[in-house]
Amino acid sequence: MTVSSQAGQPGFARALLDPSCPAPPGLRTWNGSSVERRFSVHRNNVVSSLIDVLASTFPVVAELLGEPFFRAMSAQFVRRHPPVCPVLALYGSEFAAFIVDFIARHEAAATLCYLADVARLEFARVQACHSADTVAVDRQVIDFALSSADQVANLTIGLHPSVAVVESPFAIVSIWAAHQGDANLQGVDPMQAQTAIVLRMDIDVLVLLCTAAAGEFTRSLQRGTSLGQSAAIATDLDNAFDLAEVLGLLFNHAAITSICLPPGCQP
Repeated sequence: MTVSSQAGQPGFARALLDPSCPAPPGLRTWNGSSVERRFSVHRNNVVSSLIDVLASTFPVVAELLGEPFFRAMSAQFVRRHPPVCPVLALYGSEFAAFIVDFIARHEAAATLCYLADVARLEFARVQACHSADTVAVDRQVIDFALSSADQVANLTIGLHPSVAVVESPFAIVSIWAAHQGDANLQGVDPMQAQTAIVLRMDIDVLVLLCTAAAGEFTRSLQRGTSLGQSAAIATDLDNAFDLAEVLGLLFNHAAITSICLPPGCQP
């Protein structure tokens, strides 16, 4: 099948994802066979391939829904949200929001209220996998920076580009872990709030269960807030917040990539 200049890329793309549209004008087949039939095959292959991409990115969501339901839902997503980036590994950034709307409209999926947050966790893992490489700070540098008691609160800490915090009112970490064979799904209370720190350590993408305060502390550091202010924000959220424990977790997973005083502060 060949495309003449009459078809045009916008029209071709629109017809490719909308089964109600006829084949674009200007299409020709090399052997004179039905253009509509050949274009229908091409349309089905494109949609099926994009659904396969989503299934690869969101395997736990696919398992929770079952393949037929997942593929039917994903077909709707593909037609509403075609790729806008040539990197298909990052396709699906709008999938979690789409799931929220989909569940609201389909009673059969109403019990899976945690599904969208599981999708957010899975997409964070994909983003972490493809994030830039950055060298972690040596322990000696951290120890030296923390040794100045009068300035330690003013320190700013840079985190690895892969670091992301995913917070949910549901047990997304336990649900995700159960589908990795690390836990028993039957023993998971899905209504238990959980927070995850997602990061890449070397080539491994990790999902670390943490407290909501630790997650807020991590997000605060990512915004460039000082160590002292970030710790205060976390402590306001939870008096049991343990600064040393969270810094140790970030350091031990090679997530701290810089540590310095902000401009205007003297060492």
